[in-house]
Amino acid sequence: MSKEDYYDVLGVDRNVDGGSLKSAYRKLAMQYHPDKNPGDSSSEKKFKEISEAYEVLSDPEKKAAYDQYGHDAFSGGSGGGFSQDFSSGFGSFSDIFEDFFGETGSRSPRQRQERGQDLKYEMDITLMDAYLGMKKEISFDTLVVCDVCKGSGSEKSEGISSCGTCRGAGKVRSSQGFFTVERTCPACNGTGQVITDPCSSCNGEGRKRKNRKIEVSIPTGVDDGSRIRLSGEGAAGKNSSASGDLYLFVNIENHPLFERDGTNIYCNVPVSMVEASLGGSVEVPTVSGGRAKVKIPAGTQSGDQLRLSGKGMPALRSVSFGDMIISLIVETPTNLSESQKQLLQSFQEESIQNNNPESSGFFSKVRDFWDDLKK
Repeated sequence: MSKEDYYDVLGVDRNVDGGSLKSAYRKLAMQYHPDKNPGDSSSEKKFKEISEAYEVLSDPEKKAAYDQYGHDAFSGGSGGGFSQDFSSGFGSFSDIFEDFFGETGSRSPRQRQERGQDLKYEMDITLMDAYLGMKKEISFDTLVVCDVCKGSGSEKSEGISSCGTCRGAGKVRSSQGFFTVERTCPACNGTGQVITDPCSSCNGEGRKRKNRKIEVSIPTGVDDGSRIRLSGEGAAGKNSSASGDLYLFVNIENHPLFERDGTNIYCNVPVSMVEASLGGSVEVPTVSGGRAKVKIPAGTQSGDQLRLSGKGMPALRSVSFGDMIISLIVETPTNLSESQKQLLQSFQEESIQNNNPESSGFFSKVRDFWDDLKK
């Protein structure tokens, strides 16, 4: 299924200016944010589409690439990948509210500004991996706590002092008419502290870029497109602030034999014309890697389905299983020998109406149709 045009997602035209683009994003983000629509998967999906579209169209370089190549400009290779700036898609509702009205009292400025970025990692797995569950080591470049200053940002413990501008509060107040507005302290960026002797290893950030490896667990029954949140496994925050989260997006590779729909598994199984006519049995593979013997009823038609209860995918966070649905495909023989042709011709000559009820019924309706035209 093709992705919707980013401009259509935000409801703007291609000549939209930055202010109008941001306004359209804010309006839609407030409407569809998961915090306002708890448990509504369609709203969450819409919010992700809105955030993705805004992330691209608000960046001049990404916008230029998108205008020229469309979605192909960002379609990388398969096999798993990592990207940053994902926090805009999963921030809290207060983030958007504060864009309009300034900071709220529910979170401190330090928490809002210094928390590490949320990260996104796309992981490709097989259908068997999804059936069994798995553990896998992944690696990605991110910001980690500085191993020299342990996140403080100071070369020495005495190199940190209370901010003189906000007196350690991290916030400053100013009067605007009848209102008092509280803002993040510009001197300490909301930390309430000033580093007088910055760490030479991280330049006072308390964090530095490094390739990180972690082991992640994929639960049994996970579906294609599932999102798994790993709390605190994102980028490290500045100067010992909280780390962001890591979001795993699971992509399940196509299987050569099976198709999945929820917890049910579908498999097309070919049977010969003789087996379909006389009945028989056939051994079929199951998604678990096992085998199952199924009986083919006499008179089977192409497209008839058989159901194997409990032979589908495991349900996520449950002990139940879906079913396996087998679609029987009756094969028409090809490359016939002369003797085979003669046998089939003899069968055709000896066939009676009851041998082919569908054909008899169809051609009877055709004759009635033509007769009606003559009236």
